[in-house]
Amino acid sequence: MQDPILKTVHQKLGEKVTFLKVDIDKNPEASSLYQIRSVPTLLLFKNGEILWRHSGVVSPQVLEQVLNQNL
Repeated sequence: MQDPILKTVHQKLGEKVTFLKVDIDKNPEASSLYQIRSVPTLLLFKNGEILWRHSGVVSPQVLEQVLNQNL
């Protein structure tokens, strides 16, 4: 359900952002490192620092707003 939203936002913002999808079943160390307890969990990184995190589906409007505030 989150994938179409990510695609929509990426189309609007283009090269300003990069989305990475990590399968936590195949990468349990990432899940542990970032304390991911539910899916989907979105993390916004800038220069290696987590600026924002959200568990659950995020609307395109909210995601775009958060990204634009942190560009």
